Amino acid sequence: MEERIYDIIIIGGGPAGYSAALYAARAGLDTLVVERMSAGGQMALTDIIDNYPGFENGVDGFELGMKMQQGAQRFGAKTEYGEVVGVDLEGAVKSVSTASKTFYGRTVVIATGANPRELGVENESKLLGRGVHYCAHCDGRFYKDKTVIVVGGGNSAVSDALYLSRIVKKVYLVHRRDALRATRIYHEPLMKAENVEFVWNSRVAEIHESNGRVGGVTVLDVNDGNKRLIDCDGLFISIGRQPVTAFLRDSVKLDAQGYIVADETTKTNIDGVYAVGDVRTKVLRQVVTAVSDGAVAVHYAEEYLG
Repeated sequence: MEERIYDIIIIGGGPAGYSAALYAARAGLDTLVVERMSAGGQMALTDIIDNYPGFENGVDGFELGMKMQQGAQRFGAKTEYGEVVGVDLEGAVKSVSTASKTFYGRTVVIATGANPRELGVENESKLLGRGVHYCAHCDGRFYKDKTVIVVGGGNSAVSDALYLSRIVKKVYLVHRRDALRATRIYHEPLMKAENVEFVWNSRVAEIHESNGRVGGVTVLDVNDGNKRLIDCDGLFISIGRQPVTAFLRDSVKLDAQGYIVADETTKTNIDGVYAVGDVRTKVLRQVVTAVSDGAVAVHYAEEYLG
């Protein structure tokens, strides 16, 4: 058991986490980041990030994650590696536990992010980044004048399909129902997009590989069982995200989807505990908004610490 009591413990080493660590350490706070695997989080899986300011030619997601970590460590932030399995967030001193260690801090920033929901189809993981994607705004530009498939029927899927329709030659929108679940405001512009084709009552049954990349997809009609092969260059899966909050065990308030309830202050329902980045309730989940959250959380943590 570690006796050191940090001023701030940050759970998660993505852009939100390391931005918080940078601001905290630079302000003179004794700062610890507990990261499960490596710096960058989901960002590290993106080959090129084009929409983060300051990199006119884009930047590799893994490289950006490492730079964020190094920037925080330059001011004294410490990183420990391990998956957080439990927390005790009540009281003046809070605890964060991995399988092997328990850390103590006066404030806690939760920056664990959200993982994309997978289809669970063969070749999905194998072809990740080679035609299989979970973020149209991150990777859509690679498919200029090509054919892609978007899977899903909610707001995110429809937004992705609209965005891609302005870039690619053809978009197939595959949805397992016969109507979109997305907010109606999205319906009209999508219906007007001439290069969007709807594939209703269908799910992806197979992802086909061609020369080490996605070459096509077989969709299955959920009503009659008929199969259809659609040739494509890319597959964008947009069936929702799963926030990483299971370890919290109801210690902070979550919304119906499992995201931590926190507004633009990043404050949770527990004093001294903040939620930043993709794990909190918010309209837009992007690297730049995650970074902003990290800075905001430290502002309020400093205020709490007095």
